[in-house]
Amino acid sequence: MPEGHSVRRLARQFGDVFAGETLAVSSPQGRFVGGAALLDGHTLTDARSHGKHLFLHFEHAVVLHVHLGLYGAWDFGGDATFRGASSIGAPRKVGERETFDDGVEAAYSGPPDPRGAVRVRLVSRHGWADLRGATTCAAITEAEVQAVLARLGPDPLRNLPEDKARFVAALQTRKAPIAALLMDQKVIAGVGNVYRAEVLFRQRLDPWLAGQALLRPAAELLWDDTAAVMSDGVRDGRIITTPAAHWGERAGLPAGEDAHYVYKRQGLPCRVCAVPVALTGLAGRKLYWCAGCQQN
Repeated sequence: MPEGHSVRRLARQFGDVFAGETLAVSSPQGRFVGGAALLDGHTLTDARSHGKHLFLHFEHAVVLHVHLGLYGAWDFGGDATFRGASSIGAPRKVGERETFDDGVEAAYSGPPDPRGAVRVRLVSRHGWADLRGATTCAAITEAEVQAVLARLGPDPLRNLPEDKARFVAALQTRKAPIAALLMDQKVIAGVGNVYRAEVLFRQRLDPWLAGQALLRPAAELLWDDTAAVMSDGVRDGRIITTPAAHWGERAGLPAGEDAHYVYKRQGLPCRVCAVPVALTGLAGRKLYWCAGCQQN
């Protein structure tokens, strides 16, 4: 499932290539025909994210709300002008990619025929975007957007002072392990399995420590580090939590497990203490951690 940095990049991409454009909206698959009719022929004014939720705002106060879930993905394509500051952000399925016509603008003749179960297609003068497999794809009102946001915890990528205070207060009222609380979107929005494992290691926190047992300074540092590495993810388009000293001889950004301290490194020696990285289950998800470094 894409984590919050990917959805933030998606929002930026939509803003770059579609904001101010009047869009043709359809549902080739047929499962979003009513919602597409509400959006078709209207202008996209803004694209925002909060945690793992994407909100595409149109000028008539109808919003396309998307949560990719485990299997959702976007495809983009278009002419040479149809490029944004971000990549598509979400993890790609085999065969899915961005496609552009690098010739003269006139060479662009519109989107290709829909491939697979396209839930919703957005088309502008210069390009298109197709959504497949999303958990949530709904046309909602601005009031309904606010209701969704009210159910979510603070987003570290917004990182306002009141967000940190809200996160700390939520931790200190809960008995659940902090490893479970970091995955609770009502406590903090946008953190997934990779960021959860990595920030707990970076802060040397026992995953089973109760939220209410975490002292305020430590809780504040946990928020700050999460905000920092997720912001790096928006910049890099990847989750990288290790310093360059662990990246080997390869030029550029690290490959594979070099990018992480513990995630998917089970059985390998910890980069700090050499104790083998452990893998266990918590609340139905895999948890990677170091028993040597992450103790109370």
